[in-house]
Amino acid sequence: MALAPFPLSVAAIVHRAKSGEAEPMDAARQSLAAIARMDADVQAWTHVMPAGALDKLDPARHAVGALAGVPIGIKDVIDVADMPTGFGAPALTSGPATFDACSVGMLRAAGAIPIGKTVTAEFAFRTPGPTRNPHAPTHTPGGSSSGSAAAVAAGMVPVALGTQTGGSMIRPAAFCGVVGFKPSSDRVFRDGMKLTCESLDTIGWYANSVQDAQALADVLIGADVGDTVQTDRPLTIAVQLGNPRTGLCAESRAEIVRACKVLGAHGAQCVPVEAERETALLLQAHDVIMHYEFARSLAPVAQRQGDRLSAALLQAVAQGLAIGAGQYHEMRAAQASLRRSWHALFGGADIVLTPSTPGPAPRGLGHTGDASFNKIWSVLGWPCLHLPTAFSRAGLPLGMQLVGDWGSDRALLAIGRKLHHLLIQQGK
Repeated sequence: MALAPFPLSVAAIVHRAKSGEAEPMDAARQSLAAIARMDADVQAWTHVMPAGALDKLDPARHAVGALAGVPIGIKDVIDVADMPTGFGAPALTSGPATFDACSVGMLRAAGAIPIGKTVTAEFAFRTPGPTRNPHAPTHTPGGSSSGSAAAVAAGMVPVALGTQTGGSMIRPAAFCGVVGFKPSSDRVFRDGMKLTCESLDTIGWYANSVQDAQALADVLIGADVGDTVQTDRPLTIAVQLGNPRTGLCAESRAEIVRACKVLGAHGAQCVPVEAERETALLLQAHDVIMHYEFARSLAPVAQRQGDRLSAALLQAVAQGLAIGAGQYHEMRAAQASLRRSWHALFGGADIVLTPSTPGPAPRGLGHTGDASFNKIWSVLGWPCLHLPTAFSRAGLPLGMQLVGDWGSDRALLAIGRKLHHLLIQQGK
């Protein structure tokens, strides 16, 4: 399948809707047509708005706002009014939601048009849905936000919401070759989202460009909490490649080495950083916190309808219930302590440059890939931005992630936009 991004950027859609150059519903109609044309192959959607439903919307409402007329996909663990929420567990799909989730309501108030629900792994955990990687249908699109990433990669929507507990935003972005942004923890309201891990779950989004990702951040996040990073001065970039649980493939390593050379030629100082002890502790903390919270969130479902859930989910619930409160609170304390450790770990660095995944999307659809390069940042709650920068020899997307200190979301996006332009231009 020949891939092309959605034909209009967010800024172009908004301009056309506000200026009257196009009808406010024009981009949404293009999106629905693309879904009808391509989704039989990609299988990114669980529910799509009927085309006739657009005629019932108030055009004036979608001709104003920061996201006027922008069609958007919503991961199927987040409520959209009048659409079912299925959690990736078809047997448990609820009826149409009565209200929008807070994040969806904010997007709608800004003029966006939620056009459908995208595939998620079962309860945003491990068992994948039917979505295919648009670049290579026999390779995983990642998880758990597979449908949202694939929908953007295939050009069906310009932007889509996902969520991350371990690596569920960044890994699909890497495998599908789109921009993926996971904000700082607690920066985006989660009301109306199915929480499985109270202290880890974060709503994020996919886009074709960092500029488009910034447009959603303007609506969902607002101003940065702490000091912002200036992008008009030389940057210090901490480069962290090591991970005690996985290695980095040669092509991914070479792409990061290339990035450091390009950024160094433009004045950035790329400084290798080793944090093996802290990384190992954070990975341990993620395993304990995730399983403990996930088990207690899903135990009521497992107790009543366990015969309708996957063996992997039931095993995770059992594993989490076996973890004691003492161990859980010990890991929460480690999480809180390390979350405040930016300067201790990275000195005067402005951002961290690190792999998004061990390599390109692996072959097979029965798994979602390795999240070892994502989990530590999810525990820390720091913002992460995946930048697609190249392709492997086999034609699969390659890239890397940038990480910022907690609360520096907009600064990270601003830096990412500048660096992505340099990396793309130099890669041509």
